[in-house]
Amino acid sequence: MAAEHKPKPLPFIANFAAGAIAGISEILTFYPLDVVKTRMQLERGQAQFGLVGTFRNIVKEEGVGRLYRGLVPPLLLEAPKRAVKFAANDFWGRTYMDLSGEKKMTQNLSVLTGCSAGATESFVVVPFELVKIKLQDKTSTYKGPMDVVKQVIRKDGLLGLYAGMESTFWRHVYWNGGYFGCIHQVKALLPKPETPQGELLNNFISGSIGGFAGTLVNTPFDVVKSRIQGAEKIPGVVPKYNWTYPAIVTIAREEGVAALYKGFVPKVLRLAPGGGVLLLVVEFTLGVFRKALGPPYI
Repeated sequence: MAAEHKPKPLPFIANFAAGAIAGISEILTFYPLDVVKTRMQLERGQAQFGLVGTFRNIVKEEGVGRLYRGLVPPLLLEAPKRAVKFAANDFWGRTYMDLSGEKKMTQNLSVLTGCSAGATESFVVVPFELVKIKLQDKTSTYKGPMDVVKQVIRKDGLLGLYAGMESTFWRHVYWNGGYFGCIHQVKALLPKPETPQGELLNNFISGSIGGFAGTLVNTPFDVVKSRIQGAEKIPGVVPKYNWTYPAIVTIAREEGVAALYKGFVPKVLRLAPGGGVLLLVVEFTLGVFRKALGPPYI
């Protein structure tokens, strides 16, 4: 019996390019939901407007263009973030498989790999997230991304760009753990695809469910991150929100547990289908690269 043909893995640059293309596609498609999410998370006390109300108010009071304010930092971040994400996933995946003696990725190893890769990625994204949050805030008076960077460094030094580092760390750990763990399990439950279209559909379904699971577990940490990064520091005054878990307790005590899920609806509307779009575009782009490069990659 002839040995089963396995195509040669694509070079790193192909995987990196596919991830970058997918990430930029997702950002351009769903970014307005991210602005709405941030506005809802920065709102203190009882929520006054839901998703639709917040969206309507932004357009009515500030114009449609405001829905894309702060877009530059995530676009600039996408390439280095994808490079780190792919490298970290590959490194931690191989490391945990070697340590455990497993020959292929299991669900537990997938969760562990996702959490570790998310923790690694968080170190890269914090300054970009900080700039984005400060531009998205309704009260923002910054002229643009570089103005945010200059003013933060002038007031707080270079380390000021890493405000919210700890909460970003936890946000990425929980999201990646939920996302990758769920994808692995969902793919195992879905019927085995017999066509490329079936494979794309399975990727979209598993990615969407994984995005929902990741969003469900990490939203409280995202709320805290937005509060920390959106606050303007006052000399001599201790920030109300500083460390992640005490901030979670403070928000729950003062505003109720539901406040920890402010912005959940726009966040899940973005990240659930967004996770599906990411996998869909990645797999489609990798397929294009395989056909372009030909054997032995097919």
